[in-house]
Amino acid sequence: MKQEKTPRKPVIFYYMIAMVILLLLNALVFPALLSPQVTEVSYDKFLTMVGDKQVKQVALEDDVIIFTTAGEKENSFVYYKTGRVQDDQLVNRLQESGAEFSAVIPTQNSPLMNFLMTWVVPIAFFVLIGQLMSRMLTKRMGGNAMSFGKSNAKIYVESQTGKSFADVAGQDEAKEALREIVDFLHHPEKYKEIGASLPKGALLVGPPGTGKTLLAKAVAGEAKVPFFSISGSEFVEMFVGMGAAKVRDLFKQAAEKAPCIVFIDEIDTIGKKRDSGNGMGGNDEREQTLNQLLAEMDGFDGTKGVVILAATNRPDSLDKALLRPGRFDRRIPVELPDLQGRVAILEVHAKDVKMEPNIDFGTIGRATSGASGAELANIINEAALRAVRQGRDKVSQQDLEESVEVVIAGYQRKGAMINEKEKKIIAYHEIGHALVAARLKDSAPVHKITIIPRTSGALGYTMQIEEDERVLMSKEDILNQITTLTGGRCAEEVVFNSITSGASNDIEKATSAARAMITRYGMSDKFGMVALETVNNPYLSADTSLVCSQDMAAQVDNEVQSIIHNAHEKALEILQSNRSVMDQLAEYLLQKETITGEEFMEILKKADA
Repeated sequence: MKQEKTPRKPVIFYYMIAMVILLLLNALVFPALLSPQVTEVSYDKFLTMVGDKQVKQVALEDDVIIFTTAGEKENSFVYYKTGRVQDDQLVNRLQESGAEFSAVIPTQNSPLMNFLMTWVVPIAFFVLIGQLMSRMLTKRMGGNAMSFGKSNAKIYVESQTGKSFADVAGQDEAKEALREIVDFLHHPEKYKEIGASLPKGALLVGPPGTGKTLLAKAVAGEAKVPFFSISGSEFVEMFVGMGAAKVRDLFKQAAEKAPCIVFIDEIDTIGKKRDSGNGMGGNDEREQTLNQLLAEMDGFDGTKGVVILAATNRPDSLDKALLRPGRFDRRIPVELPDLQGRVAILEVHAKDVKMEPNIDFGTIGRATSGASGAELANIINEAALRAVRQGRDKVSQQDLEESVEVVIAGYQRKGAMINEKEKKIIAYHEIGHALVAARLKDSAPVHKITIIPRTSGALGYTMQIEEDERVLMSKEDILNQITTLTGGRCAEEVVFNSITSGASNDIEKATSAARAMITRYGMSDKFGMVALETVNNPYLSADTSLVCSQDMAAQVDNEVQSIIHNAHEKALEILQSNRSVMDQLAEYLLQKETITGEEFMEILKKADA
């Protein structure tokens, strides 16, 4: 049986109760506490005190006399009162005693003043406090405290967006899928003539930094229509029902400005799968917001030209009701760019940067396989910053290549102190990688070798760059990769007959590649085409979950160990048979600290001649 929780009262309810209590205290309790204590005496006692000249002030009323005498402390008074009797000589007696007297009590205020001080001033004070609290709450919540149901969507018009498809590179397929939406907003009559309606929504799906938000702005810029932009997190409020109210207001504004485009970034914030069967009551604020979004998308007419674009990098977490036809009709992948796309992105971002002539963006594109558009933009910016630091007014090819290394491995640690023995170990370690890669068939060519430490923690690295873009990897390719990764440790064993901790990252990569061969790629003769683990989120991380028994997982571990052992033995054999050239290359690397792939291959070819 579900227990119904008593709804919480709003803050203003408690505020009003506190105000009423304080007003009653001010009217009834505080005056009694703050009024001076008055002692009642007989009339003859009063006359005696007047005769002794003890009375200082007298207030005469119709039926009572209030008077004061000097207190023990300086400038203090003691208050008395007595009943008034018919006494024609009272005024004369008071004059003779030197007392001050009048027919009005000196401390008594008028009824109007009492009303103002008792009721009006306290109420005005509390209203002022309430306004200040409201403004503080508004600043914390964002927006107007009296309009929590208003959406905070930013509205851009054509002159403000300033984006078009020309500003988006490397996403030709996504742009092609969105051009139809632009064409409908430009020429709706030809679609209405045949009876076609515009897709209500398009979901942009892809890794972070691939340009999903930029694509949405470009669609609005091309269509020249108002563009509403809001993040999914802006619908989430501390007050239940406010998120749903914002959704209603957003769609109301969109209907008024149709044709237009509504863009919801990070829609997974409010669009996660609903799960109310957990015994905790369900139907929370996020689910109410999602339900309202589903209802609004069903409620508006697709022929009016209101297009809903949304972006997410977690499509697997979205509610199925959000993805059905009639809501988000189209799912547009915005994937990481290929080689041609990376070159195009680099050229777009380089338009506003002064470049030296004959810049080879193709080399940079090949060196940045797997980079997103945002990372490529960062590479151009890092190159420009490096040129400024070195006092040049144009970006060179070397600046671009160095910026690639900065993004991949971090900045150079020029002040790092490494002793000669460790420096020699690092040199042999990196030459071991390069030499094994060069001796393996169909391995990626060596582009650069360095033993200069980097801020990422790398003491050196060997960079390999594929000559052509590759989208598939064969079993032999992965085995070559694992063998190359073991080359650094093997070089330490051959030369120094010892091993160090420098191969930790190599071991991690080799183990991951070997496990993927078995569990995901079906490249094991023992297990065959069986999926033993799944990737949790391909867009955000490479984390995986096993989908096999513990016994099977133990067998996988044994198979992984066997693959890495065989690769290690193969690399060891290559380096032992090439010991002399390895010594020559390591000595050359120690002298120069950084050598290019051309220098490496030249020495290798001379040794083979």
